[in-house]
Amino acid sequence: MLYTEGKTEVKPAEVGYNGKRLEVLNKHLQGLIDDGEIQCATYCLSRKGKVFAHGAVGKKSFRKDDNTPVQPDSVRYIASITKVFTAVAIMKLVEDGITRLDVPIGEILPQFNTIPFTMPQYQKTIHASITLFHLLTHTSGMHADGGCFENKYQTDYWKMIDDAYKLHDRDKNGEFDWISAALGTIGNGLRVKPGSEGAYCSFGFVLLGAVIEKLTGMSAHKYIEDNISKPLGMKDTIFDLSPDMAKRYIITDEGFENYLNSVINGTNEPEWIGEKLKIPSTGGGLNGTAYDLVRFGNMMLSGGTFDGARILGRKAVEKMTTMAIHNKPDYCWGSNEPDRGYGIGFDMRNGPAYTYSQNTFMHEGAGACSMNIDPKEEFVAAWFVPFSKEGWFSRALYNVQSIIWSGIV
Repeated sequence: MLYTEGKTEVKPAEVGYNGKRLEVLNKHLQGLIDDGEIQCATYCLSRKGKVFAHGAVGKKSFRKDDNTPVQPDSVRYIASITKVFTAVAIMKLVEDGITRLDVPIGEILPQFNTIPFTMPQYQKTIHASITLFHLLTHTSGMHADGGCFENKYQTDYWKMIDDAYKLHDRDKNGEFDWISAALGTIGNGLRVKPGSEGAYCSFGFVLLGAVIEKLTGMSAHKYIEDNISKPLGMKDTIFDLSPDMAKRYIITDEGFENYLNSVINGTNEPEWIGEKLKIPSTGGGLNGTAYDLVRFGNMMLSGGTFDGARILGRKAVEKMTTMAIHNKPDYCWGSNEPDRGYGIGFDMRNGPAYTYSQNTFMHEGAGACSMNIDPKEEFVAAWFVPFSKEGWFSRALYNVQSIIWSGIV
């Protein structure tokens, strides 16, 4: 087994954890590597605010002839875990009295009140009724992420923006408005009425990034980094990769390897429409490490303050980590969940697949990674398990969670 140990603050037994279970965890992760489900794994575990386990298993590169071990501080994109950072940023604006969760997004982004194409009045009214709360809880009624539902005609918001941008004549029509482009296409008709059901919509968190920018007058990326990552000492949690971070990145395929080399060499040019237009990547654009995610988790666990850095007040944290929606069904990805558990930006599902305590709040990220915060046990765990092939593998997420929690004594 290719295993590397990272920095810790205490021994497992000092915080009531059976260290023998870490051997089971490492063996399980190695088994997933051997089975070809994941390329490698990194993880960080803490209890009572102290890191007691920090490790890495496997290879940093997908290339068979490169046996460089993955490191505990190897970098990976945290994908949808970015959403909880965006949610915290919105709650900071709520705390400062700048906005409220019940505010219709149209009061901040006027494009939501002006639909550029003729449409039934009832749709216009429904569209304008979407609130920040709806976006934060995936109950906006907007079209869900691709693959959530069987719909061969669905085209995502990003493609619609890209198509509209290619047709845009700046000399005749002025600056391109990506929000209007999205809302004037598939976005102008909602899938369901806002507040009626849960449906995972990453684009809603992109819009929340636009809200942050409108209310603060600064880049959403900078606001999140300056007000969350940097105060918490999360030096590896940023949107735009530095050459140093690119060198520490987990390399999963040749295309991504070429991108990382362009960052290292200073030759990277934006190709994706979101980057070209500087649209906020607040639905899934952060990069980070398992260690950094544990620092973030401990901030939330400690009521918004950690290591002397105040990010949120206790009441804001309580609001975010209390079940926010009730009796809302969720049919995404073939599920038939009658009551989807969600807080403000945080996933709060708790069913047969999980062994953590009731009221645990968490989030997963595609690619894959997970962060879980268990208030009852004062326990935070984060792990990266980049998949080595197409698909989604529950053994790398759900089963890993069960093994990790099994060590709590």
